[in-house]
Amino acid sequence: MLDLHRLRLLRELKHRGTLAAVAAALSYSPSSISQQLAVLEREAGVPLLEPVGRRVRLTPQAEILVAHTEAVLERLERAEADLAASLAGITGVLRIAAFQTVTLALVPAALTSLRRAHPRLRVEVAQHESERALPALLARDFDLVVTEEYPGDPVPRPAGVEYEALGEDEIRLALPEELSVSLSVPPRTGVALDELADQPWVMEPAGTAARRWATGLCRDAGFEPDVRFESTDLLLHLRLVERGHAAALLPDLVWSGDPRGITVLPLPVSRRARRIFTATRRGGGAHPAVRACREALSAAFGGRS
Repeated sequence: MLDLHRLRLLRELKHRGTLAAVAAALSYSPSSISQQLAVLEREAGVPLLEPVGRRVRLTPQAEILVAHTEAVLERLERAEADLAASLAGITGVLRIAAFQTVTLALVPAALTSLRRAHPRLRVEVAQHESERALPALLARDFDLVVTEEYPGDPVPRPAGVEYEALGEDEIRLALPEELSVSLSVPPRTGVALDELADQPWVMEPAGTAARRWATGLCRDAGFEPDVRFESTDLLLHLRLVERGHAAALLPDLVWSGDPRGITVLPLPVSRRARRIFTATRRGGGAHPAVRACREALSAAFGGRS
Protein backbone atom coordinates (compact mmCIF):
# COMPACT_ATOMS: atom_id res chain seq x y z
CA MET A 1 0.00 0.00 0.00
CA LEU A 2 1.38 3.38 -1.00
CA ASP A 3 1.77 5.82 1.88
CA LEU A 4 -0.20 9.06 1.40
CA HIS A 5 2.27 11.13 3.40
CA ARG A 6 5.12 10.11 1.11
CA LEU A 7 2.95 10.64 -1.95
CA ARG A 8 2.34 14.19 -0.75
CA LEU A 9 6.09 14.72 -0.47
CA LEU A 10 6.44 13.63 -4.09
CA ARG A 11 3.67 16.05 -5.05
CA GLU A 12 5.39 18.83 -3.13
CA LEU A 13 8.58 18.15 -5.06
CA LYS A 14 6.72 18.54 -8.35
CA HIS A 15 5.25 21.90 -7.31
CA ARG A 16 8.24 23.34 -5.46
CA GLY A 17 10.98 22.08 -7.75
CA THR A 18 13.78 21.14 -5.32
CA LEU A 19 14.26 18.97 -2.26
CA ALA A 20 15.54 22.01 -0.39
CA ALA A 21 12.35 23.95 -1.16
CA VAL A 22 10.20 21.05 0.03
CA ALA A 23 12.25 20.72 3.19
CA ALA A 24 11.99 24.45 3.92
CA ALA A 25 8.23 24.52 3.34
CA LEU A 26 7.55 21.48 5.53
CA SER A 27 10.22 22.10 8.21
CA TYR A 28 12.10 18.88 7.42
CA SER A 29 15.73 18.35 6.52
CA PRO A 30 16.51 17.64 2.84
CA SER A 31 18.01 14.29 3.86
CA SER A 32 14.77 13.32 5.59
CA ILE A 33 12.80 14.16 2.43
CA SER A 34 15.22 12.07 0.35
CA GLN A 35 14.87 9.12 2.73
CA GLN A 36 11.07 9.26 2.61
CA LEU A 37 11.06 9.40 -1.19
CA ALA A 38 13.50 6.46 -1.32
CA VAL A 39 11.03 4.46 0.77
CA LEU A 40 8.24 5.47 -1.61
CA GLU A 41 10.32 4.22 -4.55
CA ARG A 42 10.63 0.82 -2.85
CA GLU A 43 6.89 0.77 -2.18
CA ALA A 44 6.12 1.65 -5.79
CA GLY A 45 8.73 -0.70 -7.22
CA VAL A 46 9.82 1.81 -9.89
CA PRO A 47 12.30 4.71 -10.03
CA LEU A 48 10.58 8.00 -9.16
CA LEU A 49 13.44 10.49 -9.42
CA GLU A 50 16.30 10.97 -11.85
CA PRO A 51 19.26 13.35 -11.48
CA VAL A 52 19.52 16.43 -13.69
CA GLY A 53 22.72 18.25 -12.83
CA ARG A 54 22.51 19.09 -9.14
CA ARG A 55 18.76 18.68 -9.06
CA VAL A 56 16.31 15.85 -9.57
CA ARG A 57 13.22 15.53 -11.70
CA LEU A 58 10.23 13.24 -11.61
CA THR A 59 10.15 10.19 -13.85
CA PRO A 60 7.06 9.48 -15.97
CA GLN A 61 5.99 6.92 -13.34
CA ALA A 62 6.31 9.56 -10.63
CA GLU A 63 4.10 11.90 -12.69
CA ILE A 64 1.46 9.17 -12.80
CA LEU A 65 1.57 8.87 -9.01
CA VAL A 66 1.35 12.65 -8.59
CA ALA A 67 -1.75 12.78 -10.81
CA HIS A 68 -3.46 10.16 -8.64
CA THR A 69 -2.29 11.97 -5.50
CA GLU A 70 -3.92 15.18 -6.76
CA ALA A 71 -7.19 13.30 -7.19
CA VAL A 72 -6.96 11.87 -3.66
CA LEU A 73 -6.16 15.28 -2.19
CA GLU A 74 -9.06 16.85 -4.06
CA ARG A 75 -11.37 14.27 -2.51
CA LEU A 76 -9.89 15.04 0.90
CA GLU A 77 -10.51 18.77 0.28
CA ARG A 78 -14.16 17.95 -0.31
CA ALA A 79 -14.24 15.79 2.83
CA GLU A 80 -12.80 18.66 4.90
CA ALA A 81 -15.39 21.01 3.42
CA ASP A 82 -18.25 18.62 4.24
CA LEU A 83 -16.95 18.12 7.76
CA ALA A 84 -16.63 21.88 8.34
CA ALA A 85 -20.14 22.43 6.96
CA SER A 86 -21.54 19.98 9.51
CA LEU A 87 -20.34 22.12 12.42
CA ALA A 88 -22.29 24.92 14.07
CA GLY A 89 -19.75 27.68 13.40
CA ILE A 90 -16.81 28.48 11.16
CA THR A 91 -13.47 27.93 12.86
CA GLY A 92 -9.88 27.13 11.94
CA VAL A 93 -7.38 29.03 9.81
CA LEU A 94 -7.94 30.54 6.36
CA ARG A 95 -4.83 31.63 4.44
CA ILE A 96 -5.30 34.24 1.71
CA ALA A 97 -2.92 35.67 -0.90
CA ALA A 98 -3.84 38.79 -2.88
CA PHE A 99 -2.13 41.45 -4.95
CA GLN A 100 -1.51 44.97 -3.69
CA THR A 101 -4.62 46.89 -4.73
CA VAL A 102 -6.91 44.17 -3.40
CA THR A 103 -5.09 44.03 -0.06
CA LEU A 104 -5.48 47.80 0.25
CA ALA A 105 -8.99 48.33 -1.10
CA LEU A 106 -10.91 45.15 -0.28
CA VAL A 107 -9.18 42.99 2.31
CA PRO A 108 -9.55 45.31 5.36
CA ALA A 109 -13.32 45.58 4.89
CA ALA A 110 -13.60 41.84 4.26
CA LEU A 111 -11.62 41.12 7.44
CA THR A 112 -13.93 43.34 9.46
CA SER A 113 -16.96 41.51 8.10
CA LEU A 114 -15.43 38.09 8.78
CA ARG A 115 -14.39 39.00 12.31
CA ARG A 116 -17.92 40.12 13.16
CA ALA A 117 -19.64 37.12 11.60
CA HIS A 118 -17.08 34.43 12.46
CA PRO A 119 -14.97 35.50 15.45
CA ARG A 120 -13.43 32.02 15.85
CA LEU A 121 -12.03 32.01 12.31
CA ARG A 122 -8.38 33.02 12.07
CA VAL A 123 -7.61 34.74 8.76
CA GLU A 124 -4.02 35.14 7.57
CA VAL A 125 -3.23 37.41 4.61
CA ALA A 126 -0.08 37.69 2.49
CA GLN A 127 0.49 40.12 -0.38
CA HIS A 128 1.71 38.34 -3.51
CA GLU A 129 1.31 38.84 -7.23
CA SER A 130 -0.65 36.17 -9.10
CA GLU A 131 2.46 34.69 -10.71
CA ARG A 132 3.67 33.63 -7.26
CA ALA A 133 0.36 33.12 -5.49
CA LEU A 134 -1.19 30.52 -7.82
CA PRO A 135 1.73 28.04 -7.60
CA ALA A 136 1.69 28.57 -3.83
CA LEU A 137 -2.03 27.78 -3.82
CA LEU A 138 -1.37 24.46 -5.54
CA ALA A 139 1.45 23.80 -3.07
CA ARG A 140 -1.11 24.31 -0.27
CA ASP A 141 0.55 27.41 1.15
CA PHE A 142 -2.74 29.30 0.72
CA ASP A 143 -6.42 28.35 0.69
CA LEU A 144 -7.71 31.29 -1.36
CA VAL A 145 -5.95 33.52 -3.90
CA VAL A 146 -7.18 36.72 -5.50
CA THR A 147 -5.90 37.03 -9.06
CA GLU A 148 -6.43 39.27 -12.09
CA GLU A 149 -6.70 39.14 -15.87
CA TYR A 150 -6.07 42.07 -18.22
CA PRO A 151 -8.09 42.70 -21.39
CA GLY A 152 -6.94 40.58 -24.30
CA ASP A 153 -4.35 38.77 -22.18
CA PRO A 154 -5.93 35.60 -20.76
CA VAL A 155 -3.52 33.98 -18.33
CA PRO A 156 -2.93 30.21 -18.20
CA ARG A 157 -5.18 28.52 -15.66
CA PRO A 158 -3.45 25.67 -13.83
CA ALA A 159 -5.24 22.36 -13.68
CA GLY A 160 -6.60 21.76 -10.22
CA VAL A 161 -7.65 25.38 -9.61
CA GLU A 162 -11.25 26.62 -9.49
CA TYR A 163 -12.02 30.26 -10.32
CA GLU A 164 -14.91 32.50 -9.35
CA ALA A 165 -15.38 36.00 -10.78
CA LEU A 166 -15.22 38.84 -8.24
CA GLY A 167 -15.81 41.75 -10.60
CA GLU A 168 -14.35 44.15 -13.15
CA ASP A 169 -12.00 46.97 -12.21
CA GLU A 170 -11.91 49.81 -14.72
CA ILE A 171 -8.50 51.20 -15.68
CA ARG A 172 -8.19 54.92 -16.28
CA LEU A 173 -5.61 57.35 -17.57
CA ALA A 174 -3.97 59.35 -14.78
CA LEU A 175 -2.21 62.59 -15.77
CA PRO A 176 -0.44 65.27 -13.75
CA GLU A 177 -2.79 68.22 -13.47
CA GLU A 178 -0.36 70.60 -15.18
CA LEU A 179 -0.06 68.24 -18.15
CA SER A 180 -3.81 68.00 -18.60
CA VAL A 181 -4.01 71.80 -18.53
CA SER A 182 -1.29 72.12 -21.18
CA LEU A 183 -3.12 69.60 -23.37
CA SER A 184 -6.43 71.45 -22.81
CA VAL A 185 -8.14 68.23 -21.80
CA PRO A 186 -11.88 68.76 -21.25
CA PRO A 187 -12.96 67.56 -17.79
CA ARG A 188 -14.36 64.03 -17.54
CA THR A 189 -13.72 63.19 -21.19
CA GLY A 190 -11.18 61.00 -22.85
CA VAL A 191 -7.96 62.07 -24.48
CA ALA A 192 -6.36 60.73 -27.63
CA LEU A 193 -3.44 58.64 -26.41
CA ASP A 194 -1.24 59.75 -29.27
CA GLU A 195 -1.21 63.20 -27.66
CA LEU A 196 0.92 61.60 -24.92
CA ALA A 197 3.50 60.07 -27.26
CA ASP A 198 6.24 62.37 -25.97
CA GLN A 199 5.35 62.08 -22.30
CA PRO A 200 7.19 59.96 -19.71
CA TRP A 201 5.25 56.99 -18.32
CA VAL A 202 5.33 54.81 -15.23
CA MET A 203 4.33 51.18 -15.82
CA GLU A 204 4.69 47.77 -14.24
CA PRO A 205 7.83 45.78 -15.15
CA ALA A 206 8.31 44.19 -18.55
CA GLY A 207 6.84 40.70 -18.75
CA THR A 208 3.85 41.40 -16.52
CA ALA A 209 0.29 41.22 -17.82
CA ALA A 210 -0.29 44.88 -16.94
CA ARG A 211 2.77 45.96 -18.91
CA ARG A 212 1.82 43.91 -21.97
CA TRP A 213 -1.66 45.42 -21.97
CA ALA A 214 -0.44 49.00 -21.47
CA THR A 215 2.23 48.69 -24.15
CA GLY A 216 -0.28 47.24 -26.60
CA LEU A 217 -2.66 50.12 -25.86
CA CYS A 218 0.01 52.70 -26.70
CA ARG A 219 1.13 50.84 -29.83
CA ASP A 220 -2.46 50.72 -31.05
CA ALA A 221 -2.44 54.52 -30.68
CA GLY A 222 0.67 54.69 -32.87
CA PHE A 223 3.57 55.20 -30.47
CA GLU A 224 6.01 53.37 -28.23
CA PRO A 225 5.65 54.59 -24.63
CA ASP A 226 8.64 56.30 -23.03
CA VAL A 227 8.70 54.17 -19.85
CA ARG A 228 11.07 55.92 -17.47
CA PHE A 229 9.81 54.34 -14.26
CA GLU A 230 9.01 50.68 -13.54
CA SER A 231 7.46 49.24 -10.39
CA THR A 232 4.85 46.74 -9.28
CA ASP A 233 3.88 49.23 -6.56
CA LEU A 234 0.87 51.12 -7.90
CA LEU A 235 1.01 53.56 -5.01
CA LEU A 236 4.41 54.62 -6.35
CA HIS A 237 2.78 55.09 -9.76
CA LEU A 238 0.20 57.31 -8.09
CA ARG A 239 2.84 59.37 -6.29
CA LEU A 240 4.85 59.91 -9.49
CA VAL A 241 1.74 61.21 -11.24
CA GLU A 242 0.91 63.45 -8.26
CA ARG A 243 4.40 64.99 -8.40
CA GLY A 244 4.19 65.60 -12.13
CA HIS A 245 6.80 63.06 -13.23
CA ALA A 246 4.78 60.65 -15.37
CA ALA A 247 1.49 59.56 -16.87
CA ALA A 248 0.03 56.24 -15.73
CA LEU A 249 -2.74 53.73 -16.33
CA LEU A 250 -4.31 52.99 -12.97
CA PRO A 251 -7.23 50.75 -11.93
CA ASP A 252 -10.09 52.08 -9.83
CA LEU A 253 -9.07 50.03 -6.79
CA VAL A 254 -6.07 52.34 -6.40
CA TRP A 255 -8.15 55.38 -5.57
CA SER A 256 -9.12 56.27 -2.01
CA GLY A 257 -10.90 59.61 -1.88
CA ASP A 258 -10.36 62.34 -4.44
CA PRO A 259 -6.93 62.29 -6.08
CA ARG A 260 -5.16 65.62 -5.67
CA GLY A 261 -2.96 67.09 -8.36
CA ILE A 262 -4.15 64.43 -10.79
CA THR A 263 -6.55 64.39 -13.71
CA VAL A 264 -8.28 61.01 -14.09
CA LEU A 265 -9.80 60.31 -17.48
CA PRO A 266 -11.59 57.38 -19.12
CA LEU A 267 -9.60 55.52 -21.73
CA PRO A 268 -10.72 55.90 -25.36
CA VAL A 269 -11.02 52.14 -25.80
CA SER A 270 -13.77 49.62 -25.17
CA ARG A 271 -11.73 46.95 -23.34
CA ARG A 272 -10.48 48.98 -20.41
CA ALA A 273 -11.27 46.88 -17.34
CA ARG A 274 -9.27 44.11 -15.74
CA ARG A 275 -11.19 41.13 -14.40
CA ILE A 276 -10.62 40.01 -10.82
CA PHE A 277 -11.15 36.44 -9.63
CA THR A 278 -10.85 34.39 -6.48
CA ALA A 279 -9.18 31.00 -6.89
CA THR A 280 -9.12 27.85 -4.76
CA ARG A 281 -7.84 24.33 -5.18
CA ARG A 282 -10.38 22.05 -6.79
CA GLY A 283 -12.65 20.76 -4.09
CA GLY A 284 -11.79 23.57 -1.67
CA GLY A 285 -14.36 26.09 -2.85
CA ALA A 286 -17.14 24.38 -0.89
CA HIS A 287 -15.40 24.94 2.45
CA PRO A 288 -17.53 27.26 4.63
CA ALA A 289 -14.56 29.51 5.45
CA VAL A 290 -13.74 29.94 1.76
CA ARG A 291 -17.38 30.66 0.93
CA ALA A 292 -17.61 33.20 3.75
CA CYS A 293 -14.44 34.93 2.58
CA ARG A 294 -15.63 35.08 -1.00
CA GLU A 295 -18.89 36.63 0.15
CA ALA A 296 -17.03 39.19 2.28
CA LEU A 297 -14.72 40.14 -0.61
CA SER A 298 -17.69 40.44 -2.96
CA ALA A 299 -19.49 42.72 -0.49
CA ALA A 300 -16.36 44.85 -0.12
CA PHE A 301 -15.99 45.07 -3.90
CA GLY A 302 -19.61 46.10 -4.35
CA GLY A 303 -19.50 48.55 -1.43
CA ARG A 304 -16.62 50.68 -2.69
CA SER A 305 -17.35 54.39 -2.69
